[in-house]
Amino acid sequence: MNATAPPLTPTGRTLAWCLHLLVVALLVLTAGRAVTDGRPHAGAVVAAAAACGLVYAAGPALPRVSRSRRSAALWLAAVGAVWLALLALSADGVWVAFPLYFLQLHLLPRRAGLAAVTATAAAAITGFAAHQGAFSAATAIGPALGAAVVVAVVWGYQALYRESERRRRLIEELTATRADLAEAQHAAGVLAERERLAREIHDTLAQGLSSIQLLLRAAERALPGTAHGAARYVGQARQAAVDNLAEARRLVAALAPPALEGSTLTDALRRLCATTSARHRLSARFHLAGEPVPLPTAHEVALLRVAQSALANTVRHAGAANAEVTLGYLGDHVAVDVVDDGRGFDPDHLPVADPRTGGFGLAAMRARVHALGGALTVVSSPGHGTALSARLPLDRPADPAPEARP
Repeated sequence: MNATAPPLTPTGRTLAWCLHLLVVALLVLTAGRAVTDGRPHAGAVVAAAAACGLVYAAGPALPRVSRSRRSAALWLAAVGAVWLALLALSADGVWVAFPLYFLQLHLLPRRAGLAAVTATAAAAITGFAAHQGAFSAATAIGPALGAAVVVAVVWGYQALYRESERRRRLIEELTATRADLAEAQHAAGVLAERERLAREIHDTLAQGLSSIQLLLRAAERALPGTAHGAARYVGQARQAAVDNLAEARRLVAALAPPALEGSTLTDALRRLCATTSARHRLSARFHLAGEPVPLPTAHEVALLRVAQSALANTVRHAGAANAEVTLGYLGDHVAVDVVDDGRGFDPDHLPVADPRTGGFGLAAMRARVHALGGALTVVSSPGHGTALSARLPLDRPADPAPEARP
């Protein structure tokens, strides 16, 4: 009822009303027995019972009593004083001590409540003994046993309430943690999807647009000399634009690459080498090593993208005349190797990735391969070409036949 007492639950409010009714019933019983038995000072007993009832009723009606510990203590003192007057007039007033125990333990701090209950029990025993004219063990058993039972019940209830509150706070913390975890997982998923789309766009649309740009530049150089050569470059650029449109639609629909639709990875890599050789001044040849086995779609997409990106880098940066693309099925893993005879580079001194200049190549390939548990190896040096190898594990028993080598 005060700021320090536990807030009343629906069950608590029901118990509070039962306590109010018990106080009223005991006061009515005390006043009624004084009148019906024709006891001396019956009028005074009725008046004391009524006064006690009025003072008790003022507590729940006053907001300060429910919010201030000091006000609650003063109210309890007033109720106790009127009750002592009633106890002095009638031995039946001793029963009112029982609901007073509950009020004192509920409204006062733990030690103060226990002291108030002890004092109230002592007053009840003394008053009842005075009315009986003698003190005996039976006189003390009733109020003392009632006080002990009330202390056990109230303190047990308070312990259960504190445990319930701890569990409620724990549940709230778990709920908040779960919400934070879900938000973090959502953010991580968004970042992963952005990274995936960045790799897809770099490996498909960006490379295709770069190819179109190179073809159109070749057409510009051929225009002054021969229209036939320029028309060939323009036709190839148009075909590249058609392929890029298909890639864009594939990204929107989140389907497998068009090069893999209705065909195998081997066929897709063979067409990639043929297309690259037809469009650019690069002789790209495809080799197959080992016995092909069915691959997960994610593996096929990753290996095709690595080959596309590696050949695109060869065309743009290597100045190579020849390139070899090898798809090898090596028992417990599958690999794509791309080797060229270009100018090479130093893998330890790569420029910082810059989306404006297409600097996603090796980083995107490595991230794509690592996401599937594989490894990407790049061996190169200035003037000695480049060898790139992407290896992905296969979740199947190793073939007992000798492994094929690229």
